[in-house]
Amino acid sequence: MEENKSAIIVGAGLVGSLWAVYLSKAGYKVTIYERRSDIRLAEISAGKSINLSLSTRGWKALDNVGVGDEIRKIAIPMFGRMMHDTEGNLTYQAYGKEGEAIYSVSRGGVNARMLDIAELHGGATIHYNHECVGADTKNGIVYLKNKDTGEEINDQADVVFAADGAFSAMRYHAFQKLDRFNFSQRFIEDGYREILLPAGENGAYQIEKNALHIWPRGRFMLIALANEDGSFTCSLFMPHSGFDKLISKESVDEFFKTTFPDFHEMMPNVADAWGDHPLASLGIMRSYPWHHGKTALIGDSAHATVPFYGQGMNGAFEDCTVLNGLMKKHNEDWEKVFAEYSQVRKPDGDALQDLSLDNYYVMRDYVADPDFLLQKKIEAKFSNLYPDKWMPLYSQVTFSDIRYSEAYANGKRQDKIMKDVMASTENIASNWDSEEVMAKILEKI
Repeated sequence: MEENKSAIIVGAGLVGSLWAVYLSKAGYKVTIYERRSDIRLAEISAGKSINLSLSTRGWKALDNVGVGDEIRKIAIPMFGRMMHDTEGNLTYQAYGKEGEAIYSVSRGGVNARMLDIAELHGGATIHYNHECVGADTKNGIVYLKNKDTGEEINDQADVVFAADGAFSAMRYHAFQKLDRFNFSQRFIEDGYREILLPAGENGAYQIEKNALHIWPRGRFMLIALANEDGSFTCSLFMPHSGFDKLISKESVDEFFKTTFPDFHEMMPNVADAWGDHPLASLGIMRSYPWHHGKTALIGDSAHATVPFYGQGMNGAFEDCTVLNGLMKKHNEDWEKVFAEYSQVRKPDGDALQDLSLDNYYVMRDYVADPDFLLQKKIEAKFSNLYPDKWMPLYSQVTFSDIRYSEAYANGKRQDKIMKDVMASTENIASNWDSEEVMAKILEKI
């Protein structure tokens, strides 16, 4: 084995700390530079970050390097969506088959564990308060500024990875200055604001712990994911123009009272907590190629997405799985690894972004739509009858590691079949589970 192999990672977030473990296990001396201070020393609050949901792809990436069980200790299973209407009535939809769940984790909690793992299991050295101010991507040199002292330094390694998020400094200062590097950012018209729903008496959960709660209201929605201490991290998604109207405590109170009455009952002081977290924007960042010279983009720095499929972290962790496979395939010939990584993974990054936007409309508009719910019922029945012929799109994305691009193409094809069958069947609402409907679907596959 080649001695003294070195790697630099810019960004000590989720993907940076996980990728450090992978590289360390492959025999690299890993140095991580992080712009912020060590989050483990700060009071970890929800901050400007939605709780995250871990699913199959994420677990696979964690388990590949033996760290999944550490994260399972702080993960709460959610077996389905719980919809809350304006009357406070609840409707439940299972996510997958019996026992299949996605897992609620706090970003801060997972990040702190991952940093411990990167240092203890990975032997990584982490330098905090070091901001990336430029890079020579071709030669694997990173230019940094120590935010405490103002001192400017540089460091060089055999390979460099930019894991510094959607607003990546590495991408901005280096990649975006390269010839023929493509980059686009698109902000959707919605923003989000976080609210912490406190635990009830004696730390009890005020609503069902093992579900993802949604209050769908057409053009906007509220969601809630459980925390370990009985509280829920809630996020209100709506157009910025809607947030502009909620400027006084009275307007916030009135809005929650009339729009989310059951939530307001649990948290009558919601207006007082309104300013605890900032209003944040939501955007999609696309780039290509994801590498240049000795440097590669990984996770959000390459393909940041909106959070509506719960796959941002899972997709970023899957980058580690893919890169690790290519590293073995090409025997750490990084030129070949990076070239194939950009080419193979880019369509999946794009597909994940498209899926996330599509699911934004599903969660916002369709989860309360009777035709949509009927279609899902028919699909679930057909999938149970013919599991080898039909896997619902949500399951392909969440409970498998089928490529995102393949899942997206399959989903479009399946949606067309379902809509054709529903449109061509008389009284579909009462005949939906008939043999005739199942036979029609089978014919079209």
